[in-house]
Amino acid sequence: MTPPETQGQGIAAAAPDGSPAVSLCVLTKRADYLRAASARRQGTGGFLLQARDRADGDPRSRIGFTASKKIGNAVLRNRAKRRLRALAREVLAPRALPGWDYVLVARPEATVARPYADLRADLEQALLSVHRGRA
Repeated sequence: MTPPETQGQGIAAAAPDGSPAVSLCVLTKRADYLRAASARRQGTGGFLLQARDRADGDPRSRIGFTASKKIGNAVLRNRAKRRLRALAREVLAPRALPGWDYVLVARPEATVARPYADLRADLEQALLSVHRGRA
């Protein structure tokens, strides 16, 4: 039996101030992934970053994650996506430019096996490269 929720818990809880997860929306349509794939790309040792400026006036940044069957079985694909989501919350949310779409593509063996600190450094460097010459 589950105890009743008190004020400020569970579904009724408010997001903490400055929560990075609030500022990013998730890509849901295949067309958005395809448009990002045809835009800027920056490969790293642990993943591939694809980014594009939507130029549609919407200030929200959107993010997508891809892990194909080349990564391995479902357990490894889910682990890779969890690591990429954690990276996005920690690194991408504060540095994402308004109106941009980002897609993080997992790499076989590397995304799951690479140390998290190296993945974080890879994403920071990839963002600098993708936004070179931008605001």
